[in-house]
Amino acid sequence: MSRPADHPPVSEPKVGVLLINLGTPDAPEARAVRRYLAEFLSDRRVVEIHPIVWKPILHGLILRTRPRRSAEAYRQVWTNEGSPLAVIAQRQTHALRERLGDRVQVDYAMRYGSPGIAGAVERMVRMGCTRILAASLYPQYCAATTATANDAVFAALAAMRAQPALRTLPPYFDDPIYIEALRANLQRQLDSLDFQPEKLLLSFHGMPQRTLELGDPYHCHCRKTARLLSEALGREVDVAFQSRFGKAKWLEPATDEVLAGYGRDGITSVAVAAPGFSADCLETLEELGIRGRETFVTAGGKQFALLDCLNDSAEGMTMLQRLITRELAGWMEPT
Repeated sequence: MSRPADHPPVSEPKVGVLLINLGTPDAPEARAVRRYLAEFLSDRRVVEIHPIVWKPILHGLILRTRPRRSAEAYRQVWTNEGSPLAVIAQRQTHALRERLGDRVQVDYAMRYGSPGIAGAVERMVRMGCTRILAASLYPQYCAATTATANDAVFAALAAMRAQPALRTLPPYFDDPIYIEALRANLQRQLDSLDFQPEKLLLSFHGMPQRTLELGDPYHCHCRKTARLLSEALGREVDVAFQSRFGKAKWLEPATDEVLAGYGRDGITSVAVAAPGFSADCLETLEELGIRGRETFVTAGGKQFALLDCLNDSAEGMTMLQRLITRELAGWMEPT
């Protein structure tokens, strides 16, 4: 049967890949940071305190004091192109487009801030994507990162009458493709240093201890990544957790305490890597690269190196291409 003459144009069905990361303020200014933190800290996946208790604390104290301090931290790492995380996300997207070609529509979104997930999904559907892979770039699964990103994708589809088919990228904390990318990338950076670090510290983002007790696999995923990476590098690594917040007990040991302990114990050289982050951001560049260095040196350390995240490096983009191509099996022919 032929199509009616007045039928609207029908675009060729496309496959879409949406790269998702945490997010960033639009500017290193208190107002923009306040807007970003309000969205981030209102997520029940992130702060699991009942809103009746949490909202007065958030709006009465945290959003009145923290944005100014955080804005100053962002100013220390902000670039002429913008937020480091946003800039790297754009570069990852462009690099993946080149690698996958016209067969796949690649875009990116942030769970908090802009560009938002709902808008990105709607845009991909308008462009003819009938199948979408939501690729949250968190190697280690955590409800406060992976799950909330997936929640936002599901919510976007829930508002649609005609929904695309959907897949989500599984956590890849122990995937040989990821471990090999980390090994090659970190070894290359270690070889380029002008000193031999006595310690290699892997710093993962912290989470409250309570999340582990409730069954979140994040801590186990981090530990397994560290063990596999240690075996691949052929050297011992230490593991710590950063970004503690509030008075609750968090996963230990804490990164700042480990760095201070190194200095006190006579360790004079250290390299720090953050394998749980797919792109450099405030937590790596400022918290580790600036404050972490100061902590180590103040305690007696001398040589400190912050190793880059995978970012849009050749190793990182080859990893993403291979992981994503594998997840698109059946939707497109392999390259």
